Amino acid sequence: MQTANLLTRDDTFFGVCEALGTDLGFNPNILRVVFGVAVMWNPALVIGIYAALGAVVFASRYFFPVTPKQSVSIDKPVATPARKVEAVNDPAEKQLELAA
Repeated sequence: MQTANLLTRDDTFFGVCEALGTDLGFNPNILRVVFGVAVMWNPALVIGIYAALGAVVFASRYFFPVTPKQSVSIDKPVATPARKVEAVNDPAEKQLELAA
């Protein structure tokens, strides 16, 4: 599966929140809400932070390209054959063997 470039997707604005959420392992909608609320108080600062984070994301993707993860197959444990019960000549040992 080939991942689309974050800058060319229709559902993102430069893909900064999506990239940070994916890379850091949290839902990018949380970051989108934080940026949306924060832009109401200080738009210049928030847009500057967003642009700086965009530059960080661009640099990280340029210098450290993301490669698709390969699926890891876990081998099933090999079942060991059941221990072969040797013939016992002593009747007392046979009774103990049957009791176990």
